[in-house]
Parts: sequence; C-alpha cells; structure tokens
Amino acid sequence: MLYGYVRVSSKEQNEGRQIIALKAYGVKDKNIFMDKQSGKDFDRASYKKLVGKLRKNDIMVIKSIDRLGRNYSEIIEQWRIITYKKNADIVVLDMPLLDTAKNKDLFGTFISDIVLQILSFVAENERDNIRQRQAEGIAEAKSKGVQFGRQKKFYASDYFNIYKKVKAKEITVKTAIKIIGCSTTTYYRLMAEIEKIHINLP
Repeated sequence: MLYGYVRVSSKEQNEGRQIIALKAYGVKDKNIFMDKQSGKDFDRASYKKLVGKLRKNDIMVIKSIDRLGRNYSEIIEQWRIITYKKNADIVVLDMPLLDTAKNKDLFGTFISDIVLQILSFVAENERDNIRQRQAEGIAEAKSKGVQFGRQKKFYASDYFNIYKKVKAKEITVKTAIKIIGCSTTTYYRLMAEIEKIHINLP
C-alpha cells in the first residue's frame, strides 16, 4: 500500500506543494495523512494513525526529510521504527538516495542511512542558525529602540513600527527581516501592503 504524509508548521502555511508532489508520485487522496503543527516532536494524531496502518512492504512517501520532524535524534528514531520495526519503506521525493523501496540491498541501505543522518544533522543545525540570527536581529533592534512585549505573535502595530524604523533608516531591511523571521519576498510583500494601508500617514 502506498501512503503519503504531509506536515506544515502552522494552520496558516499552505500544504499544496507537498500534496501535489505526493499525488504525482501516485499516492491517492484517501491515503494522504496531514498534520498542521510543529515538527518539534512526534505527538501528532495523523502521523500516529499512519504509522499504525503501516505493514510490511508498505511505502510511506514524504516530500522532504524535515516533514518527519525537526529534531535529529527523533527523525533517526522514526526512520528506524518505520523501516526496521514496521518493515515498511520510506521514499523522500526531494532526495532520491533516500528511497528504501528502490535500494533494498545492503549497500543501498548503508547509503540511505548515511545520507539520512547527514541531512537530519544539517536540517537541525540550520534551524539552530535561524534561531540565532533571529535572536541577534531582535537584540540589534532593541538597541535601536524597537520595543517588544512578551507575546510571540506580531500584530499590525508591530509591523507598522518596524516599517517606520526601516523608512527612517533606524534599522536595516536585513535586521527587519531577522526580527520578523520571514523570507525577503514575504517581507517586501508585507511592507507593500502596509504602504497601501498607511500611504497617507506620516
């Protein structure tokens, strides 16, 4: 049986690309399981349901290895559970080497295990770097007068405050992006919307 698993970190994120990729591989709609929550642990309802259904020689398809989770040791553990305890296979679409359904010989398994461990480590390390860059951006902004409360979510006033700081050249665009924690494209789209709304404000 062919199954697919999709995870997005929040209800606001779009799962469309992952679903399209799974369908293109041949996974049917009824066999696609999805969670909309953080990958910091594996306490996820749909994931647990899918793993419970897996039988020997079933195939679980994911778009990328970080869909399994964000913690190096946990990803390795889940990989072992699926491939060794369940005797099922995993296919990672973004990394053809991580395809236990195709590479079933000893050498193929050995290569998959090495690639898995390297990618999991790199993914976790990159997330650590992102958190560090965000922290540095917030620290720099605070030194320039940007105020932050205890809330983790941003509100319209927060974005507008950052927008004004950038316009006044009190902080750089790079710093603003770090503070918000978004991509460059998302930042400029957000700022464009703010300009439309506040075009007549000082």
